[in-house]
Amino acid sequence: MKIIAAGALSLGADDLKTLQITNDADLAALAAEGALEGVQRIELQFPKFTDGRAYSQALLLRRRYRFAGDIRATGDVLIDQLVHMHRSGFSSAVLAPGVDPAAAERQFARYAAFYQGDVLEPRPLFAREAA
Repeated sequence: MKIIAAGALSLGADDLKTLQITNDADLAALAAEGALEGVQRIELQFPKFTDGRAYSQALLLRRRYRFAGDIRATGDVLIDQLVHMHRSGFSSAVLAPGVDPAAAERQFARYAAFYQGDVLEPRPLFAREAA
């Protein structure tokens, strides 16, 4: 997962075709309208850390809509949530102001494996070990 320090870039300011999706957006309607076609990055907003709808949106974008581009977490991004964001389908995150990117990177070394499946590896641990 790519970790981006707050202020290191301006959102949507590069050459990628970027789509910003609000938490209350209807992904099915966006997909039906063709809004996801040609998009290289989708920015999902965490307006506050207690609002987890962006996790569901990332999972749906990866699994149901087969989005293969960058899914970026923006807004109230806390370092203790980064591992779950990555497992849910996020590929990059913009940290909140004042958060050390090195401390954020260390979160990924805390867990050697996960029992449950996720977007990255859909099989649970017992199925992976049996294969």
